Amino acid sequence: MSRLLVLCLALAAAPAQAHDTWFALERRTPSAAVVALGTGNQFPVQESAVGAEQLTRHGCRTGSAAVPLAPGQVTPTALRLQAKAGRGQALSCWAQVMPFDIELTPDKIAVYLKEIHPPPAVHQAWAAMRARGLPWKERYTKHARIEIAGDAPSEAAPSGMAMDVLIEGGSRILHAGDAVAFQVLRDGAPLADFAVELRSDQHRIGFWHQTDAEGRVRVKVPLAGRWVLRGTDLRAVEDAWESRFVTLAFEVSR
Repeated sequence: MSRLLVLCLALAAAPAQAHDTWFALERRTPSAAVVALGTGNQFPVQESAVGAEQLTRHGCRTGSAAVPLAPGQVTPTALRLQAKAGRGQALSCWAQVMPFDIELTPDKIAVYLKEIHPPPAVHQAWAAMRARGLPWKERYTKHARIEIAGDAPSEAAPSGMAMDVLIEGGSRILHAGDAVAFQVLRDGAPLADFAVELRSDQHRIGFWHQTDAEGRVRVKVPLAGRWVLRGTDLRAVEDAWESRFVTLAFEVSR
């Protein structure tokens, strides 16, 4: 059972599930882009929608201009949002979801930790909590970004989200085999030694990487298709946990 399904079961009565949440590009028109923000057990299948009322921060940027990201129709699997953009314009869009609280049962915790690759300090902190008989209580927040390539690259810029991932070179057209650099930010500052997983819609196996001292990861994207870079920053706060989930979705051409 995956971490995402585990959290779903643990949160059965809550208004949101602790799966990964990501954007998918649904369509481009001559004047706009429509994206779907959804939650799923594993990329690329979105299984449940994020409510518009749950968004605490959302928007887009094209070039140096800010563009509103307007919530629209809610489907069973995703919330559709639209941003105005001219033909061929690159777009970078983001959304932060309000925090939710969960409590995990002991048999689910090892699976969760295995699938988010936290640092040793997290395992040590949990061992100390467990020795004291404390339950696993966690407050999690979701953060998602999508890069939609255009004819002219658009430089990536921080969104103001509590967690973010920037793709260096911005919303440029990528091709299979291209080298790409990402930078992970926490509260606007580079997040070093952070585990991120790169997943493709063409393969079920992800590729794990660790950010460097500047919060950067440099990889080659081997296949065309849709990709997501995902990670979970988990920290002990007093006798509980705070987690920040982050995803960056992008496409790679042949």
